[in-house]
Amino acid sequence: MKFMVILKGDKYCEPELLNRSLLAEMARYNRKLIEAGVLLAAEELHPSARGARVEASNGRRTVMHGPFAEPGGLMAGFWVFNAASLRDAVEWVMLCPLAERGDAKFVIRQLHDFGDFGAEEMPDFEKRREPPVAA
Repeated sequence: MKFMVILKGDKYCEPELLNRSLLAEMARYNRKLIEAGVLLAAEELHPSARGARVEASNGRRTVMHGPFAEPGGLMAGFWVFNAASLRDAVEWVMLCPLAERGDAKFVIRQLHDFGDFGAEEMPDFEKRREPPVAA
């Protein structure tokens, strides 16, 4: 099963604000995920000041440019895990240096496959997808 792990907290969008020790720990953690065959993708996001939000309502679209403030924190980055269960995904998140320090929020959500929606128009999409590239 695939799970998206979302890191919340705008402070993690500024790599230069994180100390080198923490960055090294995160690199080791990500390497461990790769070696275990768990990590399918991972990315950090730039601060919301460099982003935009598009909202649609009643056929009308509105574009807003950052920075944004969200209750509970903005999405700072994500991982996509290949895990046997939600419990396994949670265990991997608990090993993250940010979780061990107790100053981060994570949201873990299982991802749907195209087949979950009966996507007949692209039945072989999974076969044509590029394989993940290790960082």
